[in-house]
Parts: sequence; C-alpha cells; structure tokens
Amino acid sequence: MTTTTSSAPAYPRDPLPGAVAFKAGVRAWLEARGLDADAPDLTDTPQRVLAALNEFTAGYDEDPAVHLTRTFPAQHSGTPIIVTGVPFTSLCAHHLLPFHGHADIAYVPSQGQPVAGLSKLPRVLDVYARRLQTQEDLTRQVTDALVKHLVPLGAACIIRSEHGCLAHRGARKPGAVMVTTSYAGIFLDSHQARTELHHLMSG
Repeated sequence: MTTTTSSAPAYPRDPLPGAVAFKAGVRAWLEARGLDADAPDLTDTPQRVLAALNEFTAGYDEDPAVHLTRTFPAQHSGTPIIVTGVPFTSLCAHHLLPFHGHADIAYVPSQGQPVAGLSKLPRVLDVYARRLQTQEDLTRQVTDALVKHLVPLGAACIIRSEHGCLAHRGARKPGAVMVTTSYAGIFLDSHQARTELHHLMSG
C-alpha cells in the first residue's frame, strides 16, 4: 500500500474563538482583490496570517509578574541596574503592522530589597511587546511593572523603534525613529539622577 503525504505545511489548529471567521475574512479579502484564494501560494495564507497574529500577540497569555517575582538577595550600592539595547518587535494596534527597535531598561533596588535576574527585564519587555501596542504604552507598561513588582527607588524605560506604519505606508519615511521615555521614582523626581542614567545608558 502506498502512503501519500500532503506537501502543504502543517499549522497548529487555532483554539481562539473566531478563528474560522477570521480565516474566512482573509480569504474573502484575497478574493475581493481579484486573487484566486485556492492558488497554491495562497491556499494556506489565511492560516498563516492567523498563526502570525497569534504569535505577535502571545503576550496576552503571559503575566510579567511571573518573571519579576523570581528574585534573589544581593548586596547593592544603590546605583542603577541597567540593561541596554534590548531588541524587540511588536504589533501596532492602529494598523496591525510591526514596529521594532531597542529598549534600555533600568531600576534602582530599594535598600534590603532583592534584585531580579538579568534575563527578567528583557522578558518583561517581551510580554508587553507581544500584544497589540502603541510605543508610548509599551514604554510605560515596562516601567509600571518594575515599580509594582520590585518596589525600587526608581525605574526607567527608553525605547527607540522604527514603525512599519510610518516606514511603508502613509508618509513612507523609512529610517525614521520614534523615541519614548518613562520614568518613575528618583528618575522622575531628580534631574541629576536622570542625567546620570542617560550617561550610563550611552556609555
């Protein structure tokens, strides 16, 4: 007996309600553009689009507290802990187009408080980045999470990114970079602390 296998890629079944309607909508859009939705290169496109969007928004299934409650005791001098140049990709809530860039994340532990593991700050960024976002909200959400779960003397997040909705549609300005900042605690209240932080981040 001969066994035949399909050459079509296997995609996991999507458990989210509305998946069937979503894929039907993508198919209808393809057909409305005058395309053959059953053509070999398009027949799996609705499922591919759905799978990509699910991957981009997987952060809705995650809780940043899981990462920031995993701490350890450490002797600390009261200076900032900083992770710079953390890459990320997120999905613009307005156009469902990607924006990508880098984040600088910092906090100053309070006296006697534990510190988070080095990988936890990038993981918190990823949780929020894998949701429908605006860059302004993403920046603030990272800082708010640090304040809530680590109770630091100060926290900060600076994000620089390029947006697909600006680079590839509308104004079409590739290379333009958006910068957003969020400060809490001493970084918000003290100009000197903020200046020193920027110096460390740029070093």
